[in-house]
Amino acid sequence: MSSIYAINKSVNKPVEFKGLKGQYIWWFGIGLAVLLLLFALLYISGVNVMICLLLVFVIGAALFRQVYQMSGKYGEHGMMKKMAGKYIPKVIKCEGRFI
Repeated sequence: MSSIYAINKSVNKPVEFKGLKGQYIWWFGIGLAVLLLLFALLYISGVNVMICLLLVFVIGAALFRQVYQMSGKYGEHGMMKKMAGKYIPKVIKCEGRFI
């Protein structure tokens, strides 16, 4: 006898969109929004449209490459762990037995 309820098989899996995991989705989205604003500012300021498009395309390609590279290298929480690791002391000195 089959159940009438659907089983959600993606429980406790990280949020993923087109290969980006977790926080990198936000970073990519914010980067695209900044590129849109950059294009608008350049266009309004009178810069040639082809130069605006070329500049935004080159910066967008670099953003795309960098975010996907970090997502693949560090995973969902790895970048935060790496940043937190900078605050861990390398050496703990103990001058005596008493505090």
